[in-house]
Amino acid sequence: MITVAILTISDSAAAGAKQDLSGPALEERCKQWNWRVVAKRVVADDENAIANVLRQWADDGTASLILTTGGTGVALRDVTPEATRRVIDHEIAGIAELMRSEGRKQTKFSVLSRAIAGTRKESLIVNLPGSPRGAVYSLETIEHLAPHVIGLLQGHTMHPADEKLRTVSETHQVADTSQDV
Repeated sequence: MITVAILTISDSAAAGAKQDLSGPALEERCKQWNWRVVAKRVVADDENAIANVLRQWADDGTASLILTTGGTGVALRDVTPEATRRVIDHEIAGIAELMRSEGRKQTKFSVLSRAIAGTRKESLIVNLPGSPRGAVYSLETIEHLAPHVIGLLQGHTMHPADEKLRTVSETHQVADTSQDV
């Protein structure tokens, strides 16, 4: 089962001046896929605070999928990608590229997102937009990839295609051996 931690990055939500709508929207979508949300937090747009939570959740094995929402734009306080880059072991550029590309179907401004995705230990960390609609849409765009990446991080490296190739290869070896006899 995929376990999820959701980190909302918003100065106003952290200060209590605005309700967090993106975190609950992501949680609802995850539940529809039977992904278990195990942690939620709201922090201000502060690079150190963001990095500390991401590091803690990944290092403690809190969740196999860590989602951030907010702080991925071009405003001066948008520092989520920088915080994420500080903690990931490996960046997976294609995930963010896919979200931006598919996001263009919803808004021409998706190309302004600086979101990144990457891994730390056995966790996949993905930056999502701050709007509920954009966050859920971006997550839906990569929903089919998350289980595969998480499986790889957990050591499940045999791919169905590899199994098929191995079976075909073994069949040919048996066929070749029977011809030699």
